Amino acid sequence: MGSIYKRGDFYWIKYYWLGKSIAGFRKAWVSACIQAGLCEVLKDGRGKAVVVKDKKGIEKVVNVPTKIFHDFRRTAARDMVRSGASERVAMSISGHKTRNVFDRYNIVSDQDLKEAAPKKQAYFEKQDALLERPERGEVIQFRQAQNE
Repeated sequence: MGSIYKRGDFYWIKYYWLGKSIAGFRKAWVSACIQAGLCEVLKDGRGKAVVVKDKKGIEKVVNVPTKIFHDFRRTAARDMVRSGASERVAMSISGHKTRNVFDRYNIVSDQDLKEAAPKKQAYFEKQDALLERPERGEVIQFRQAQNE
């Protein structure tokens, strides 16, 4: 949960977790990702792990998160649409105010394209079945019709 306060011309949000103030969302996000194992070891230009010393002089390997917060927002938006929720509902839940921004999150994948072809074929077969009636005339080849 957070509280909003104004400093100068800007509004700020101060976050709290278990009654303690969080220094900033980014720092909290990085800590959460590292604790969840969503991180990798930071390496220098030679491919060696970057090591730093903390205040007590203990060396620690630097870990960096492999996920950013908006990765999960994008995943949630895609999952809602693919699960059958309407795009308007998904926009409302994910907090997207404009269609343009939502469309950037709702990315079309190769799997989406592969699934579209059979759906289109099934639609055309259904339409053909609806149009076939016993009273319709017989379809004959054009050359056959010329010879009669």
